[in-house]
Amino acid sequence: MNQAILMLTNLSAAAERAAQMAAVLGLPLQLRLVLLHLYHDPLLDPELVVITTAGAYRTQAETNASLQAMAQRLALPTEVTTSADTLREAVQAALQHYHPLLLGMGLSQEHDLLDRLLHNQMLPVLRATGYPLLLVPERGPVPQVPRRVALAVDAESFSPNRASQALAPLLASWQAAYTVVHVAAPKEQEAFAGQRALTNVRQSKLLPAATRLELYQEREVRPAAGVLQALEDTQADLLLLVARPRSFMGRFFHHSVTMEVLRHCRIPVLLLPAHAPAVPGWMPAMS
Repeated sequence: MNQAILMLTNLSAAAERAAQMAAVLGLPLQLRLVLLHLYHDPLLDPELVVITTAGAYRTQAETNASLQAMAQRLALPTEVTTSADTLREAVQAALQHYHPLLLGMGLSQEHDLLDRLLHNQMLPVLRATGYPLLLVPERGPVPQVPRRVALAVDAESFSPNRASQALAPLLASWQAAYTVVHVAAPKEQEAFAGQRALTNVRQSKLLPAATRLELYQEREVRPAAGVLQALEDTQADLLLLVARPRSFMGRFFHHSVTMEVLRHCRIPVLLLPAHAPAVPGWMPAMS
């Protein structure tokens, strides 16, 4: 059976757009989709209100019928599963059952909901699972197979975890043009830091060795601003962000480069968890 992409979903247009994007990304490898819907009454479980819908009071049969109709509109074979468990329990059970390549979900434009969902709900799941996470903005371009992909990294080496390494065939299947985006840290003195960033990407083995990599560098700007400017200048239609362990430390996430990029990015973002390098005293330039 083909590998799967597990999408957290509801009955909103934003969730369907996210599922459409996941289907497009998985199309070259003929992956399959699994739509995971959490069936909760927000009055009884207020912490999950952000992933329920205005139709929270529909019967479960009506909800399932609507989800099945959504599945029929997607470009890949799609299975629907619902759960009345907590987010953590539902995702863990789905991971054990489907063993997906990655997780995914849509992003609301409302910052409060974005903060609440990522910080209070998805981050504990990501810390526990270490799976890559696809985040699709509520309003963005029409879903299509990526043709221009930006990979934002700093000058520090990184080692993708096992789940991120497993995405290598998928990244290669898009046959996209890849640009390595390096934004120099304010006190970065190292010569040829951009070339080191290129070398680190090649050594990560996320992409085939023959992949041509362009380099985009920014200096004297904040890292998030530099990444967002790179996306505009390169006309990227997908952003890959290496998520170091510090990115998943709850109280720092709100002030991290990752969070600031997510607030303003208009294209899908794929977070790729990485191990921390075994270097005494190491502190990441981007998180």
